[in-house]
Amino acid sequence: MPPENEAWRTGKAGTMYKNILLPTDGSELADKAVKNGIAFAKETNAKITVLTVAAPFHVFTFNTQAVEDTQEEYRKRMQEHITKTLQVVTGAAKAAGVACETVHMEHEHPYQAIIDTAKAKDCDLIMMASHGRRGISAVVLGSETLKVLTHSKIPVLVHR
Repeated sequence: MPPENEAWRTGKAGTMYKNILLPTDGSELADKAVKNGIAFAKETNAKITVLTVAAPFHVFTFNTQAVEDTQEEYRKRMQEHITKTLQVVTGAAKAAGVACETVHMEHEHPYQAIIDTAKAKDCDLIMMASHGRRGISAVVLGSETLKVLTHSKIPVLVHR
């Protein structure tokens, strides 16, 4: 039973979250989660930390676009994508009046980069998208969201 007082009734009992981590890959689904994350941060008077994670360049890869890239071309393409992604998010955060910090990492395992960043930036919530894969495709492709959920000690809010 909630306490019977004015602060609880009006929803002004204090801010539960102070810094929300919003990992994004710039996809349409991640953009929706980020927009909802910004709205949630505004409602809770929290700041956001936006994270992008790029995989290191590999000579051997299953990514057909990366097979055609040289290391320099890959880095240039990734940097352009990251810059565009972060500009969109910072613009939306600014328009909403939400404080925003950006982080970019290169990491072999995005889920670990997400968890490490959440710890390093003292985030108290990770809010991220899930592509909602089921069955064999989820097993074969894995899920960064599932890995974050199972490895993080910080609460995770999943947007589908």
